Amino acid sequence: MTETQKFQAKTKELIDGLKSTCANYGLGNDGNEFKIITQVFLYKFLNDKFIYEARQVDPSLAEGDNVEEQLAGMNNDDFELLYRQMDEDTARIFPGQFISSLFNRQNEDRFAKLFDSTLLDIAGQNSDIFSVVTDTGRKIVLFEELSEYVASKRDDFCRAIINRLAEFSFEHIFNEKFDFYSTIFEYLIKDYNSNSGGKYAEYFTPHAVSKIMARCLVNEGVSNVTIYDPSAGSGTLLMNLAHQIGEDRCTIYSQDISQKSSQLLRLNLILNNLVHSIPHIVQGNTILEPYHKEGSRLQQFDYIVSNPPFKLDFSDFRDDLDKDSNINRFFAGIPTIPKKQKDKMAIYQLFLQHIMYSLKKDGKAAIVVPTGFITAQSGIDKKIREAVVKEKMLAGVVSMPSNIFANTGTNVSVIFLDKQNKGDVVLIDASNLGKTVKEGKNQKTVLQPDEEELVISTFCQKEQVDELSVVVSYDEIKAKNYSLSAGQYFEIKIEYIDITEEEFKSKLSGFEKDLKELFAEGKELEEAIEENLKSLKYE
Repeated sequence: MTETQKFQAKTKELIDGLKSTCANYGLGNDGNEFKIITQVFLYKFLNDKFIYEARQVDPSLAEGDNVEEQLAGMNNDDFELLYRQMDEDTARIFPGQFISSLFNRQNEDRFAKLFDSTLLDIAGQNSDIFSVVTDTGRKIVLFEELSEYVASKRDDFCRAIINRLAEFSFEHIFNEKFDFYSTIFEYLIKDYNSNSGGKYAEYFTPHAVSKIMARCLVNEGVSNVTIYDPSAGSGTLLMNLAHQIGEDRCTIYSQDISQKSSQLLRLNLILNNLVHSIPHIVQGNTILEPYHKEGSRLQQFDYIVSNPPFKLDFSDFRDDLDKDSNINRFFAGIPTIPKKQKDKMAIYQLFLQHIMYSLKKDGKAAIVVPTGFITAQSGIDKKIREAVVKEKMLAGVVSMPSNIFANTGTNVSVIFLDKQNKGDVVLIDASNLGKTVKEGKNQKTVLQPDEEELVISTFCQKEQVDELSVVVSYDEIKAKNYSLSAGQYFEIKIEYIDITEEEFKSKLSGFEKDLKELFAEGKELEEAIEENLKSLKYE
């Protein structure tokens, strides 16, 4: 086992230990457990990041046995000077707020109050940089009064949490990269990866899908770009794209109606060295009240990725969308409210139109859609496809294997937009790729690494591969009634086999024999049916 694997295993042990503590105090599978687990995990991460950065700035601290005590012994001016030299994504934490300080004070009365007030103070000190905002401008700070979620023995609960945190150190993992943190993040949220019935954005998009989207969008060096997700969930797509571009060469913008997912996204940004983007993370309704604007106009972005919800009851605000200010944004139309099954309203159509409207003149996007979108013969889906073809802003489509998402049976495709692509379009049918595995009670299809690379290279190089991909022009797509399904462009191959005259006569004789037998069976069945009808008539 490598050192990285060892740290990964220890980090997972910490997460399991925190969950065990929650279960021991009646919070197992409780709706508030996720808040406690994610926030104390974040407290520990920020605490250890501060210690790590202090050692980097002042090498003499690295020689001491107890860095926290050395920091506590500094005067205010020296401590402030030290902090100002730290990396800008380091949270401001004072010595009395270190985990070691709380550990040493855990026998004090009303320890839960000390624990909560420490978290709230840290949140307040860092609200400008680390707060998520709502579409009304309210700040959602880092931490809450976590002991309030415990019914009894709050002091004991907080002591148990501090003891768990004190016996572990993150200091050895701050040089780790995206792959390490993405694995840890996935493990951290795996028990909370649901959203009240799945009515809104998924918290987690499979890495294979995220990776394909990111690498097909960006296959050359770019810098100083903006990336956006209007239904961000926990940010898996954004993290993959930022990593592909370079975390220091892009700024992330997002909006999501779920407060829970916005907080998970903030945690993801902190883990992946993207703290500078947190002020652009917004909790709110993108379709009804898009937040990111430049003056009176919606902000436009270099890159957009999204796995929006497919179906959702938005009848409460549907009519509010049908106004003059949205004519250009929702150019293809707004879904009507069905008399039955309002939860089947196709909200992905609105997200797709919003994304097209939010792209810069040279922008690119990758959006997960239900596969039915790419062949629908009428309605809003057809109008959107007509628009991307007429405006020549389509790069390609990748149709994914069924069950690529373990929690939905809906077949999905990824549509790639590129406002600069005036040439050919690549359509890929990856539905036959992947390996079926069991995930909980569900079957899931997993793409193998070589299959991921096949899809990526085929897309980026615009290759035509038998039974996998086709490269077509915009005119060809128009001639096929704007279908974006690769299968409808595949050539039908007829296999010719040379046979002798005797073999031909033998085969023809066999066909004639089979047909005579089938006709005879048909006649017998017909006579039997007539007899049954006669008997029924006389009865």
